[in-house]
Amino acid sequence: MRIHILHTGKVQIDRALAYKERGLHPAPFTGWFRNSGKKIWVPVSSYLIEHPKGLILVDAGWHEDMRVNQRKHLGSLAFSMFKGELPKGHSVAERLNHLGIKARDLDYVILSHMHSDHVSGIKHVQDAKNILVSDIEWKVAHKKLGYIQSMWKDVPINTFRFTDIPYGPYKRGYDLFGDNSLYIVHTPGHSAGLVALMVKMEKGWVVLANDVGYSEKSWTQMILPGITTDRKAAYDSLKWLHNFAKREECVRIICNHDPAIVPEIIR
Repeated sequence: MRIHILHTGKVQIDRALAYKERGLHPAPFTGWFRNSGKKIWVPVSSYLIEHPKGLILVDAGWHEDMRVNQRKHLGSLAFSMFKGELPKGHSVAERLNHLGIKARDLDYVILSHMHSDHVSGIKHVQDAKNILVSDIEWKVAHKKLGYIQSMWKDVPINTFRFTDIPYGPYKRGYDLFGDNSLYIVHTPGHSAGLVALMVKMEKGWVVLANDVGYSEKSWTQMILPGITTDRKAAYDSLKWLHNFAKREECVRIICNHDPAIVPEIIR
């Protein structure tokens, strides 16, 4: 079992989007009317899991259209809140090609949720055998603001339902292979259908926490993301990470946008 951490671009956000702030500004996470000193660059990550039962990609990073016309790709509202960067060779297609992998070789693409920096590049891997997102996330992505449906238009995405599992803030998720080796864990709060992944390695569990938090200080200091659809659920999900990190069976927790996480292979 191996996990490749792939940086598929980066994004400039207001720090209040990563770490919730209290103050007079009604929506500091937007970055509107905030000075440049409050802006930070963070990675946009995808993960390739080499599992004995298949190749799994988690999230798709930025699409190469980000190099051409970001405003058009993101839409004016999103573009007013954050900016992306995708160097040559860093798209998910280019990263996979460097590893000798084509989209059709992927057994699963799992979307942690459908915010733009996680789903933007999905068309680069639309030939994967199976693209999955939770049914809860799929429903809200077609009803709520904050989602850009053109990014996945005509992509064959399938949904799954949560069932009882041994882990997570609500012990709800999906056992991908039915053998307790890879759990998709429901960790709502930042979005309604957000998931983390638990991958069973030789020494214990690696948790791909995605946007439950933005870095290690998120769960050690219990700092919620700046955007939450359900504050209590976001707290419960972050508290689960906080507690699980202390368990002997926890090898490592990785957040999607943690600047301290560098591309590497976890064995």
